[in-house]
Amino acid sequence: MRVRIGYWAWVVGVMQFFVIHWIVESAWARPYSWARNNLSDLGNALCALQSEPEPRYICSPEHGLMNVSFVALGMLLVVGAALTGGVLWRRGRTAVTARLLLAGAGVGFVLAGLAPADVNENQHVLGALLIMAAGNIGLVLAGFGLAEHIPASLRWGTGLLGVTAVAAFGLFLSRHYLGLGMGGMERVAALPLLFWALAVGVHGVVRRARRTHGAIGVGDA
Repeated sequence: MRVRIGYWAWVVGVMQFFVIHWIVESAWARPYSWARNNLSDLGNALCALQSEPEPRYICSPEHGLMNVSFVALGMLLVVGAALTGGVLWRRGRTAVTARLLLAGAGVGFVLAGLAPADVNENQHVLGALLIMAAGNIGLVLAGFGLAEHIPASLRWGTGLLGVTAVAAFGLFLSRHYLGLGMGGMERVAALPLLFWALAVGVHGVVRRARRTHGAIGVGDA
C-alpha cells in the first residue's frame, strides 16, 4: 500500500499540474504562449511588462491557483520519492542520491509556488534551480538506479530524458533557444521530470494492479 500511494502521488501530482496549467493559461486576456512565456509567468501576482530574460507582458488572473498547483505538485513528488523505495529502486548510493535529488526538485516546486517570481525572486530562482539542476541530475542518476525488474526501455528512457533536460537547461541559461523560444526551451528543461514521474507512476500502478488481480485469481482457484 505504501508503494502504491507513492505511485499515485506522482500520477495525481503531474495530472493536476497540467490541468491547472491549462485552466490558468486560458484565463489570460492576452494569449499565453508556450514559446514566449515561462512557466513562472502563470504564477506571477502582478500585471506588468517584464524585460528579462525576454520582453513580454505578464498578467495571470488565476495566479493563486497556479501557485497552489506548484506547491501540490512539489509535495506529491516528494511523497512519491519517499514511498517508492525498496521496490522501484536498486540498493546503493546511486539510487539514494537519485531519490534525494528528485525530492529536491519537489521542494523546488514548493518554493516556486510559495514565492512567485515577481514577489520573491531569489526564493523563486532557488526553486527553479532545484527543479532544473538537482531534479534533472537526479533523473540521469535514476536511469542507473531503477530496479532491474523495471523494463529496460524505461530505464534507458529515464537516462535519456535526464541528459536531454540537463542540456536544455544549459541552453536555457545561455539563452540559446534553438527556435523553440524562451518558454519552449524552459519546458524542455523542466517537463521531462514530470513526464517521467507520470510514466513511472502509471507503470507502477498498472503493474501492482495486475499482480493483485493475479494473486486473487490464484487464490480463487
